[in-house]
Amino acid sequence: MNTREILVVLTAALVTAALRFAPFILFPPGKKTPAIVLYLGRVLPYAVVGMLVVYCLRQVAFTAVGRWLPEAVSVALVALSYWYKRNSLLSIVAGTACYMILLRTVV
Repeated sequence: MNTREILVVLTAALVTAALRFAPFILFPPGKKTPAIVLYLGRVLPYAVVGMLVVYCLRQVAFTAVGRWLPEAVSVALVALSYWYKRNSLLSIVAGTACYMILLRTVV
């Protein structure tokens, strides 16, 4: 390993550690958390999930049934399984498995 590679790894490690420690430094246990941070903590997870859905479905083509059916069925399965069981891991695994099976059989 050369010097540049070592510096890159050390820089990545330092930035990662700084980002992990930043909340504890900025908001110590005795200090009140600002309202905006609490608001963002409530709102951002839903925004991120929405962005991921849009990103994953951005190239769905509606030219033929076989082009959009695997995505539609898989998204419906994820939504229904999460609504029924409230288990994210189960929903993700079921949706991924469903999508892979449909992708190999329908398309």
